[in-house]
Amino acid sequence: MSKIHTSHEAGGQAGSSLAPGLKQRHVTMLSIAGVIGAGLFVGSGHAIAAAGPAVLLSYLAAGTLVVLVMRMLGEMAVASPDTGSFSTYANRAIGPWAGFTIGWLYWWFWVLVIPLEAIAAAAILHSWFPTVDTWIFALSITCGLTLTNLYSVARYGEFEFWFALAKVLAIIAFIVVCAIALVGGLPDRTVSGIGTLISNHGGFAPNGYAPVLGALLTTMFSFMGTEIVTIAAAESHNPSKQIARATNSVIWRIGLFYIVSIFMIVSIVPWNDPALAVVGSYQRALEYLQIPNAKFIVDVVVLVAVASCLNSAIYTASRMLFALAKRGEAPGFLRATTLAKVPRQAVIASTAIGCVTTVINYFAPERLFSFLLATSGAVALLVYLVIAISQLRMRKKLVAHGHRIGFRMWLYPGLTWTVIVFIVGALGVMLTLPAHQGEVIATAGLAALVVITGLIVKRRSPSQSWVPDRVVQEARH
Repeated sequence: MSKIHTSHEAGGQAGSSLAPGLKQRHVTMLSIAGVIGAGLFVGSGHAIAAAGPAVLLSYLAAGTLVVLVMRMLGEMAVASPDTGSFSTYANRAIGPWAGFTIGWLYWWFWVLVIPLEAIAAAAILHSWFPTVDTWIFALSITCGLTLTNLYSVARYGEFEFWFALAKVLAIIAFIVVCAIALVGGLPDRTVSGIGTLISNHGGFAPNGYAPVLGALLTTMFSFMGTEIVTIAAAESHNPSKQIARATNSVIWRIGLFYIVSIFMIVSIVPWNDPALAVVGSYQRALEYLQIPNAKFIVDVVVLVAVASCLNSAIYTASRMLFALAKRGEAPGFLRATTLAKVPRQAVIASTAIGCVTTVINYFAPERLFSFLLATSGAVALLVYLVIAISQLRMRKKLVAHGHRIGFRMWLYPGLTWTVIVFIVGALGVMLTLPAHQGEVIATAGLAALVVITGLIVKRRSPSQSWVPDRVVQEARH
């Protein structure tokens, strides 16, 4: 009988496998708030300033896309949990070149998130302690969180649990305070409300609906990271159950944390307030409500949020690099794990590149760092596109092998095709918008380079066939 390759066999060797060290509460909290970063607390102000109250349509559309993509990813992950997540599924459903390409692009995306979040955290700390250079703060934070990732996956999960809990409590408190203000519950505070703000400041879409599309492209990237839970769940007990639960909760998570909070902001702050895009949407809303120390409160929350995202960026980049090495698509030494089942080399390699890009930001020409960021600009859409195509093809393979699909994508294949068409259309629109052309071209150029490299690598090491784990188990018996 020909050799059948499965994720379980791949991790069977001592010193090259991961352990289920994440507890249920770790995975639950990661799924609830792992995606919430500075993009919500600060970056949303730019989207509101561009589109006005109609930015709600942008968040609704982007949120709907993420819900559908997570449902598709959940179907594949429940059927076959794997640390490589969609990279592994692309390898099986589309071809080795696809898994190789999207895996490395995704790794590159999160490697660049490391300096971005470190720089954001360093800027806040520098404002509190101006005698310390920001680059020292950035490297110190990165090194500190790297140590937590090197210790054990449980340590990462524990840090992320408390980071995520703090973010959840902060957002809920913000929504409650805004809701009380809107019904007149705060003394000596007068809030106009969304109806008055719309009528007095140019209507629901004061700049038309073209900026809504531009804001949609921006908001899509703020949701990047929702899929991390399918990577982390592979290091938990009963990963299929954890993934199904996390995927089912994505609707209310996006609805509460993004759409409701943005609704509160546009109901309190005029969209054309010049300070909105400067200080951030949350801070400006609290300033309108005359909340004491609004800037300090938001700075603390943002510091926690960026530390959380930096922590997850190190974890996610290292696990994707580890998964690539397990498939022979990255240097073999990166698949080694410690006695605590941590891929130490993959963590160090990912963080080292992140530190180098941090140094580049401070000491190299500004255009170089901007170019590096541009190469990851459209990665989010490419990841979503690959997930959709993989699910479209994986379902057929699972059914052909008699695999019972317990967690299903809705209205298959119609909704899957709708997502594919929408993403392709969004990429096409980005090519026509000057603000996004560079991102698409740079990302496409990097993707082409990775594809060529992948074809060369795979020509030297033929891929193995794959069938669902249930079929493998039956064949063994």
